[in-house]
Amino acid sequence: MLELYETFTNTQKNTFADICNKLLANTYLARDKRDNKEAYYFVVSYKDLFEEYFKLMNMQLVLNRDLGTITLENTNSQTILKLKRDESIILLIIRLLYHEKLKETSINTNVVATVNDLHAKYDMLEIKRKINKTDLVAMLRLFRKYNLIEPMGDVSNSNTQFIIFPTILEALKTDQIDAVYNTISKLAAEGGQ
Repeated sequence: MLELYETFTNTQKNTFADICNKLLANTYLARDKRDNKEAYYFVVSYKDLFEEYFKLMNMQLVLNRDLGTITLENTNSQTILKLKRDESIILLIIRLLYHEKLKETSINTNVVATVNDLHAKYDMLEIKRKINKTDLVAMLRLFRKYNLIEPMGDVSNSNTQFIIFPTILEALKTDQIDAVYNTISKLAAEGGQ
């Protein structure tokens, strides 16, 4: 590992450090996100080096070339982000919207949804307590930070579109959806608090 790193130019060493910090902070890289593209291909080029580096921290680098995603997984689950109930609901809705909208797009087109789409799905759950605009904006910023979505305007406007990246499939895997959905259904049945 060190032999390859020592052959890097100073620019490559800085790029390596920046990407490691980005992965540690954001967990995901999406090839199709403009500010991730260069980092994605750098990791692909030096995948073994990144894997060895993160292995020292009990972390695993997962490259999915088909989806164009890179995920940094913690093998001992100490740094898993704990989401609040509403954040979990919105994440689940974004995951569902990804699948619905994917059917409507061509292979080379990004999956796009609107804030209105989120509200419509949330309303279908019939939860008594509605999500307010400030909280929704904060949640969408959080998911943007983790490279799950990219808003295409002011997310406080209900007509604003956002791109949903395939990293959503890594953030909420298929086997986790049932557990999250059952929890949401249980909460809704208990009074929608």
